[in-house]
Amino acid sequence: MRKTMSNRAKIAYFFISTIFFVLFDKFVTNLILNNLNKLPENSILDFLYVENTGAAFSILDNYKWFLIIFAVLAILLIVISLLKNIRKASSLAVFWIAILIAGIFCNAYERIIFGYVRDFIKLNFVNFPVFNISDIFINIGVFAIVIIIIKNNYTNKINEDSN
Repeated sequence: MRKTMSNRAKIAYFFISTIFFVLFDKFVTNLILNNLNKLPENSILDFLYVENTGAAFSILDNYKWFLIIFAVLAILLIVISLLKNIRKASSLAVFWIAILIAGIFCNAYERIIFGYVRDFIKLNFVNFPVFNISDIFINIGVFAIVIIIIKNNYTNKINEDSN
């Protein structure tokens, strides 16, 4: 029998995980940006400093306050939804939501503090915009949550059909 986490434990896990990923993002970002000229170039990726005043692919360029408000609303809605559904949420879903929230928070933080997001990872094998750790967290978090939702809907459909 698999033991599940209590609701309080899931909430604590969520907040601790979110704080960990925010600190990890800030630490790695500062480490990379403080050592840009010392990092080796290679055929897979380069580290190139870019100040992005927009969102993904520089859409909504120079809409700083809209993007900040959107991020705050997204964080609030996701956290409220998680807390309302904490009983049904798996610890794995809580983990991926923490990563997503950390990514959104870190990009919003940089927009507030600097007026832009600091991007610095450039893939050399594909024509793709420069991005940062927070962008990775957001994309992986969204992807994982979508997979969990699809899996849960599929499992629920199978359970309904077997009854």
